[in-house]
Amino acid sequence: MAKLTESKQPRKQRRALFNAPLHKRQKLVSAPLSPELRKKYGVRRLPVRKGDKVRIMRGDFKGHENNVVRVDLKRMVIYVDGVTIKKADGTPVFRPIHPSNVMIVELNLDDEWRKKIIERRARSRQEQASSEVSE
Repeated sequence: MAKLTESKQPRKQRRALFNAPLHKRQKLVSAPLSPELRKKYGVRRLPVRKGDKVRIMRGDFKGHENNVVRVDLKRMVIYVDGVTIKKADGTPVFRPIHPSNVMIVELNLDDEWRKKIIERRARSRQEQASSEVSE
């Protein structure tokens, strides 16, 4: 997890979160992987991307499973296909969901960089596990 501030004070923690730059916000919109993906890739959590299939674990839409339509880094929320609410005039709008309340069920691996990130993180995790066993 990206460390935003050295302070332990809640007010400074919140301030750092709200004023975080985009490259750190990208890591803040990460979600855990499903047990099957965890076993397959050897990674526990990844930043959510457009095109990932997620299952909502908390809230009114619990159990709903569909693709991510948009990731809003400014508000640090994601929008999932089919998760809509009606405005007062009846038009449907996407319901923002915090990424900590979802689980990634299927990864969008169109991007070569993402594949490399997963391989690198899995490799470092294996090295950590082997070094703990040898101690």
